[in-house]
Amino acid sequence: MAEKKHTPPGDLAVNRKAWHDYTVLDRIECGIQLTGTEVKVVRHGEASLAGAYGAVLGGELFVCGMNIPVYEFGNRFNHDPRRNRKLLVHAKEVEELRMKTEAKGLTLIPLKLYIKRGHIKLELGVCRGKALHDKRDSLKQKAQRRDMERGDW
Repeated sequence: MAEKKHTPPGDLAVNRKAWHDYTVLDRIECGIQLTGTEVKVVRHGEASLAGAYGAVLGGELFVCGMNIPVYEFGNRFNHDPRRNRKLLVHAKEVEELRMKTEAKGLTLIPLKLYIKRGHIKLELGVCRGKALHDKRDSLKQKAQRRDMERGDW
């Protein structure tokens, strides 16, 4: 069996690539509407946030492109792995996020999926895409910080 990548304790899925490709300007915690088989798969740690994004559709907030594989012990009530899932936030927050994404050219990117007091939550980031030179600067700063901590300077 393939070994799973380690995620921080308490986190079910983390979008590590989001921090490399985007500058996170703001974060918001959302509830997520899941079916029974989806909850079982997510709690087992098999969900993937790679390539997922948030969108305001018809006045409601959804996460699109998030992959939750089919539950292997499920029957005819199994779910579609790539369906759009509704995020549970207040109407004011939905309107605020819609205005930010339309006016300023920002994107909604899922950062992590975790459990809080028995409920599955999704941390959604309001992000701006990085240019190639910004990514190089970020990597350079990260390497310098690592060297300073190690004492290699």
